[in-house]
Amino acid sequence: MPDPRLPLRFAAALALAACAPPPPAGWSGYVEGDYLYVAAPLAGTLATLSVQEGDEVRAGAPLFALDPEAERAASDEARARLAAAQAGLADAAKGRRPAEVAVSAEQLAQARAARELARSDLARQQALLAQGFVSQARIDDARTTLAQASARVGELEAALRVARLPAREDDRSAAAAQAEAARQAVRLSEWREQQTRRAAPVDARVAEVFFRAGEVVAAGQPVLALLPPNQVKARFFVPETEVATLAAGQAVTLHCDGCGAPIAARISRIATQAEYTPPVIYSNAQRGKLVFLVEARPDGRDAARLRPGLPLDVRRAASAP
Repeated sequence: MPDPRLPLRFAAALALAACAPPPPAGWSGYVEGDYLYVAAPLAGTLATLSVQEGDEVRAGAPLFALDPEAERAASDEARARLAAAQAGLADAAKGRRPAEVAVSAEQLAQARAARELARSDLARQQALLAQGFVSQARIDDARTTLAQASARVGELEAALRVARLPAREDDRSAAAAQAEAARQAVRLSEWREQQTRRAAPVDARVAEVFFRAGEVVAAGQPVLALLPPNQVKARFFVPETEVATLAAGQAVTLHCDGCGAPIAARISRIATQAEYTPPVIYSNAQRGKLVFLVEARPDGRDAARLRPGLPLDVRRAASAP
């Protein structure tokens, strides 16, 4: 005989099942990309554009180039200034030119000859004075002439030594500093010329191009946007009643139309503040409308299956790896 309490037990089980909260089916979200905006630090006219939207580029591939004429002219000017500064430094390390030194040497030879002549004249005058033919005044004049000739010889000897010396230490230091400044100016101008050509920093897809050849680009203004494959992420919103059950690094699966098999991902960020559409009045009736932004990043191999803007259903992973 069947147990008469069996229908009551079955009805009670159904009631308990109806009262239990249903398991979460998942959360709605979308795909977003962290774009890499490529710009030149200089302003100029866009001369060449080597890619177009949708192209896959490898790291180091040329992207675009600005007109380099102005920077090239500045580099040429800087190199010319460097050559002038280096020539000045080399000149400061030398004495006067050989021809100028030769002039000073000839003048010294003349002064020495004049001194010998004055010395001989003094000797003659002294001999004549001993014989009583000249006065003491003639001797004094001869001595003065010899002293002047000797002083002239000393002056020209010093001038010849100076002519053979390099510039003073302070002058040479100043010339060396000017040469170094010119060298750094060349480095800067060469760097600026290199910045007119931009290459892909990483492997990526060209997501968008903002300028065309012939247009003027401001300094620092992006010319195009790249999307590296590892910079795609899922963004979804979790009710405040469930956010406490999630943690960074937790595994989830991403589901989208046309994606085929679910895509494994891990939570990388949970927002610290809730997003709330109505006025911020926290009541028991309105708390159910509070949601938290959560981000998850898929594995690099599966990221290529996702496109920014694609709607997603995000679910907890069946089992954590």
